[in-house]
Amino acid sequence: MESIRELYNVGQGPSSSHTMGPRKAAISFLEKAPQAAAYRVHLYGSLAATGKGHLTDMAILNVLEPVAPTEIVWCPETTLPYHPNGMKFEALDQEGACTEEWVVYSIGGGALSEGKGRTIHHEDVYKMSTIAEIQQWCHDTGCSYWEYVEQCEGKEIWDFLADIWKTMVAAVERGLEGEGVLKGGLGLRRKSCEYLTKANGHQGSMRSKGLLYAYALATAEENAAGGIIVTAPTCGSCGVLPGVLYYLWKQRNFSEMRIYRALATAGLFGTVVKHNASISGAEVGCQGEVGVACAMAAAAAAQIYGGTVSQIEYAAEMGLEHHLGLTCDPVCGLVQIPCIERNAYAASRALDCCSYACYGDGTHRICFDKVVEVMRETGHDLPSLYKETAEGGLAKKY
Repeated sequence: MESIRELYNVGQGPSSSHTMGPRKAAISFLEKAPQAAAYRVHLYGSLAATGKGHLTDMAILNVLEPVAPTEIVWCPETTLPYHPNGMKFEALDQEGACTEEWVVYSIGGGALSEGKGRTIHHEDVYKMSTIAEIQQWCHDTGCSYWEYVEQCEGKEIWDFLADIWKTMVAAVERGLEGEGVLKGGLGLRRKSCEYLTKANGHQGSMRSKGLLYAYALATAEENAAGGIIVTAPTCGSCGVLPGVLYYLWKQRNFSEMRIYRALATAGLFGTVVKHNASISGAEVGCQGEVGVACAMAAAAAAQIYGGTVSQIEYAAEMGLEHHLGLTCDPVCGLVQIPCIERNAYAASRALDCCSYACYGDGTHRICFDKVVEVMRETGHDLPSLYKETAEGGLAKKY
């Protein structure tokens, strides 16, 4: 199983699979064919269906156009066998003949695959790839999830997670200052600043809930505006984990080192899902994005609050289980409605999962790994209308 460094990616919104991945692919192809007279890029399936709303074409053109004229060919009716987010890059000579071709897939979270394995440049860091195996190791050694991460990744992982946390904090704080209407044509106003102001006018649970909403909204709105965020596990779900951790850091005064350990635990759970199922909305729906983000945040919160290994696993299991079947149906192909609102709600649900799990002893019937299996199966059973094509659900009704 690969490093959590491959899960937490710093990049520009609004979409990890539709913006960050294609941009990364364009950079790689430019290295393969730097002398082309022109480029042609075919976008297939979900990438074509919602690419304009996600700025997929701009992500590619910004890389290739400065070098040579570039044509984008939209093929929403064609889905390549390996993954809905397929791309074909072509380098053309002066006569328009193709001199080099590359088919690649953006499989979620900014990761790329050529269809031969999970990701390009994949390197196994973890010998164990299920939470059940890792949980047993924790019981046998007396260690926690974050200690397993440190053992596999090395102590330098803490410097990496410190940088990830700084980026998350910056995104929250920029978002809280942001006001006005988001670009895209929906006329959707940014709300995090308003929620923060109103929350500070309340006391008790109303204040706590309002602050949590504000922090999650802040990052999700930054993403929608094309700001710099961290995939956790994706751009579309990037507000959940930072919202929860920023809330605990600011309002409960937990140390940054405990935040880093929580990020390690969250990253481990997210990577298990990525390895055994998917975090791509185009492949399994929003359950693979916001659902996984909720599971990661629930695990992180339970870690911070001193939950046992079993309680942490239970919190994550609930976070994912109760998002099963969640569709990915972005209105106009934009990462705005219902995405932004879902981030705030999932942040609240993550803390509820943490509380529920920690009230008990962590004993429950359905383990996290089984829910991951069900999520994968459910996602594959969902019609393509509900997997980031903007052709069904809320996108159609709107």
